[in-house]
Amino acid sequence: MRLATLATPAGPRAAVGVGNYYVDLYATDPSFPSSVRSLLAGGPDALREAAAADRSPRAVRVAAGQVELLAPVPDPLKIICIGLNYRDHAKENNRAIPTEPVVFAKFPNTLIGPDDPIRLPKVSQKVDYEAELVVVIGKRGRDIPKQRAMEHVAGYTIGHDVSARDWQFKGEEKQWVIGKTFDSFAPIGPHLVTADEVPDPHNLPIKLRLNGEVMQDSNTREFIFQIPDLIAYISQVLTFEPGDLIFTGTPPGVGVARKPPVFLKPGDVAEVEIEGLGVLRNPVIER
Repeated sequence: MRLATLATPAGPRAAVGVGNYYVDLYATDPSFPSSVRSLLAGGPDALREAAAADRSPRAVRVAAGQVELLAPVPDPLKIICIGLNYRDHAKENNRAIPTEPVVFAKFPNTLIGPDDPIRLPKVSQKVDYEAELVVVIGKRGRDIPKQRAMEHVAGYTIGHDVSARDWQFKGEEKQWVIGKTFDSFAPIGPHLVTADEVPDPHNLPIKLRLNGEVMQDSNTREFIFQIPDLIAYISQVLTFEPGDLIFTGTPPGVGVARKPPVFLKPGDVAEVEIEGLGVLRNPVIER
């Protein structure tokens, strides 16, 4: 199932993508929650009912060409990110393979949806691109054992971890969070694809195109820490809630590692594609 969040005159609405249209769940039946995050919190029963909504005689369908898609989960409680999680990316940066996950965070101000513009800040001249697989949590949990971790995954979406390198690497101590948390620096979408439709999230081709040119091209089998490792590790520290997002790291080909470096500029168009999840497209503009 493909879940989406539609922009409507009544506000954001959870929807199910079916072929070339979307079923507005709340408009179909007000017993459905209006948000994807609340739908996930309803557990498997709520998701089964959502999957069956298209069969309802009251189903409210909207053509795909007539909707504006927001981030599939526009209101997560947490956005957790992993650095240096691809072997080939670590080699690209001449970095040792990490022995434990490198964890940082983004804030909700960073989230935008498909076709929304990435806004280049006036105070950065080195804004970079990073294609990522994003895990969407579906079940609350703390101290989750690795062997039970995938039970907490609702599904997956495509992410773009935009990064201001001149802020991220500022000073001796570095500033990963501030370099990653400018407004619009976390596009996600277009859909949340439920876990049952992704047989192996650790074998997904992933690429990023900048103005049609392939800049990153790898596979999630290059993960250093797989999804169960990440969930078990992070849940030692915090309680996961439905709708929480985990950006799982980026493959090689980032702009800062190129010779000469390549950074985003106004007029660019970035497209992240992950097999089975679709394409996330965002133009780049000046702030």
